[in-house]
Amino acid sequence: MKQNLRQSLNTGITFGLVHVFLVLIGFNTLIGTLFAKLFGTPVSGSQPPAFTLIIYTAILGIWAGLAATKKAQNRTLPGFLAAGTLSGLTAGVIGFLFSLGLGWFLVNRVDFRQYLAFLSFDFIKATLFNLTPLLGALLTAGIFTAAGAVGGLVNGVRNIRRVKEGFNTIRLAGGRVVYNASALLHGRHRLFVRIGLLTALAALIILLPLKWGSYWNYVAGTVGLYVILGLGLNIIVGLSGQLVLGYIAFFAIGAYTMALLNSPIPHNLMWGFWPAVVLGVVLAALAGLLLGLPLMRLRGDYLAIVTLGFGEIIRILLKSDVLTDFTGGPRGIQNINGPVLFGKAFNSDIHFTYLIFAAVVLAAFVYSHLENSRTGRAWLAIREDETVARATGVNTTRYKLLALALGAAFAGLAGAIYASRNQFTGPEEHSLMASINVISLIIVGGMGNIPGTILGAFALKGLPEILREFANYRLLTFGALLVVMMLSRPNGLIPSRRPRYKIKDELENNPGSAEGENDQ
Repeated sequence: MKQNLRQSLNTGITFGLVHVFLVLIGFNTLIGTLFAKLFGTPVSGSQPPAFTLIIYTAILGIWAGLAATKKAQNRTLPGFLAAGTLSGLTAGVIGFLFSLGLGWFLVNRVDFRQYLAFLSFDFIKATLFNLTPLLGALLTAGIFTAAGAVGGLVNGVRNIRRVKEGFNTIRLAGGRVVYNASALLHGRHRLFVRIGLLTALAALIILLPLKWGSYWNYVAGTVGLYVILGLGLNIIVGLSGQLVLGYIAFFAIGAYTMALLNSPIPHNLMWGFWPAVVLGVVLAALAGLLLGLPLMRLRGDYLAIVTLGFGEIIRILLKSDVLTDFTGGPRGIQNINGPVLFGKAFNSDIHFTYLIFAAVVLAAFVYSHLENSRTGRAWLAIREDETVARATGVNTTRYKLLALALGAAFAGLAGAIYASRNQFTGPEEHSLMASINVISLIIVGGMGNIPGTILGAFALKGLPEILREFANYRLLTFGALLVVMMLSRPNGLIPSRRPRYKIKDELENNPGSAEGENDQ
């Protein structure tokens, strides 16, 4: 009993403090604005309608009730209800006191915006649901308490025997569907099934850019470029285990190679898109190789710090006034030409979407074959234990250099296409934050696999473009996502599986052996 009480109180305090923090950064009105758009309700002024903030508060309260009853010791329905209600009431008391404090600022016309920019008088009125301070505070406490009770009741209903049996039945049915789908992909007719799936995917790739429009093509292209970057960094970090923080420097090399060779200013070389792409990939790979030569003895944090310095050196050199005549300096390089194919300009948003999709397919094809090759197995051995890998005959220096060069080549390809598509590149586009974005997407999606990289790129680059209202909270979202991922799914949303290899010689020499596979 005491443990349930303590857990409910702790959960309520946590959610009450979370509510205070979200209000102080203006997150509640942002969510309210999104709900207003979702329901088609016009937003007058800069603050959302009161009912949308009531929905936001109720969702937070239900979450508190669910969290408080997740590990409840009293598994009866009244026990769940009591735990959820107590958690919501505790959060509501904190919300009540905080709302009274906001009301005092409003009544006494204390302008707090010099300390917290969001605390305008209109914002405080919206947070109090356009009521008097006392009524707004009481309504906040009431919503939290009622919503916490609902959350506890939901968990209680889920634990009723018949409901649990229904959930188990649904789960078993879902597992059966997944098993049948896997049997189709790996069974006797797997070739025809895969051809059909690839045909459907190719049709979608061809038709969707024609229907999306410029904005959605831009979003899809941005996600595709970050998929290429993620696959390249996965070779370095996910497969060979080398922590590189200055990865965006290779992206900058590809972008500036395209800009310098395919723009009228500053040198008017105008080599064309395709030679510039090839040279950008080669120069980025060569930079990775040259960077790796003096760093082969470094591991872990030391390697990360040195590569971080390399990335910043590249950015500062590109921004330097000394190199303005060569690189354009802080202004960057504009009017970068697009590709020409069979004598026709290939530079519309639809054309670039096709080009990026083709580059993603190429990068995924190369990555998949590298991962399943002897080279990929050597990288995995180095990642797990470099000393043991060296003792078993793996040339660790050569394979680590190869990983750096290939990962850098992927970044060079993405950078060249990026500069040509945007018709501009500048030093501020290649900052440390861009490297953090790429690392974040492979952590969130899952290191060492293609589906995880695609999902991570969409989650961290596609969704912020779609939900531009969250632009001011991008860093907060990244940090929260990484914390949640480390706690709930430390291997990513789609974790990679350890490869399994058949030992052919053993099967041939001992056909009756039941052990046909071995984990490596």
